[in-house]
Amino acid sequence: MALATDFQRILDTLPPDWTDLEVDVRIEDEARYVDTAVALSQVNAQVYQYPREGWQWRLLVAHSFGHAAAAETVKAVLENLDAAGTRGELRVAEVREGRSEVVQMWGRPESVREEFRQRRSL
Repeated sequence: MALATDFQRILDTLPPDWTDLEVDVRIEDEARYVDTAVALSQVNAQVYQYPREGWQWRLLVAHSFGHAAAAETVKAVLENLDAAGTRGELRVAEVREGRSEVVQMWGRPESVREEFRQRRSL
């Protein structure tokens, strides 16, 4: 299965309130390692720490906030890898859900606070 298609399938199974996702990536042809690493650097992929297991990178994906790559950007990078002929597989390492970002509200008008609550369903 193509990497982007597999990633979209993962996204489709997530609950609506997911906030963070960690996905491990493994490619079939290690001769493509350098080219794949360059492409995945666009989404700040982390080199996997346990190469004996065969997983090569970990992608940190954010739903709507946080210090991770946007799901749309990750999917676009994976589509580029698919177009280049890179084959591999994805594995979900961890999913976090139900969290909300912390925003300093001191000194902000009530209209801003109310909008934040509505957008984040607090």
